[in-house]
Amino acid sequence: MSENEHRRPCITIASTDKELLIYIQTLTSGTINTKKNYKPDKHKDSFTLVIKKKERVLSILKHISSYLRIDQKRSRAFWILENYEKVTLRNGKYIPELLKKKLLFKEVFFQI
Repeated sequence: MSENEHRRPCITIASTDKELLIYIQTLTSGTINTKKNYKPDKHKDSFTLVIKKKERVLSILKHISSYLRIDQKRSRAFWILENYEKVTLRNGKYIPELLKKKLLFKEVFFQI
């Protein structure tokens, strides 16, 4: 990944219950993908709902972050909510000082 390419937060929900994901999709938007099932005789088909739109992701995190049960995911959600918009420019053109803050944000995120 080059310095000019930055990751964006997204939410991914995996399930074998497609109807559940369709229902969640009606509430949140996003795209449902089908995972390739290499052993259909042993495994159910599985699906993932992926939400990428920044406004939706941040809104959902605000609502669910305090309910997340895995410490790392909860901490990362709070880190995004507290810091992402402070270090992310809309046009993606970073002066050296702001780029340093953005890279530090990413570094801390992956240390959580």
